[in-house]
Amino acid sequence: MDIIISYSSDKPIYEQIAGQIKNMIISGALKEGECLPSMRLLAKELRISVITTKRAYEELEKDGFIATVAGKGCFVAGANMALIQEERLHMAEGYLQKAVEIAKESGIGKKELQEILNLLFEEDA
Repeated sequence: MDIIISYSSDKPIYEQIAGQIKNMIISGALKEGECLPSMRLLAKELRISVITTKRAYEELEKDGFIATVAGKGCFVAGANMALIQEERLHMAEGYLQKAVEIAKESGIGKKELQEILNLLFEEDA
């Protein structure tokens, strides 16, 4: 599993791990029922504490992305399309918020930003 940790990031390491695994599940890189590496193995591979990987897995389980089976490990939970759609919407809102901040800092108006968004949508259609 390719997880990259940034020690200079403001995000705690467990959030970085959980976020990257969420993205793998949302994108389909990790499929329903697929077994995740054990907490100890992942901690060893990333050279971090097992407590950190445990916290990341707990967050993923709390959010419904993985399920833990006692004695067997952690597995990608069944696809909850509403949950995945909500997570994607949240990601899009974050990117749009950043775009709005940059636009305001640059003196780009709401109408011009909407035109850019409309053009981008038309390109993908």
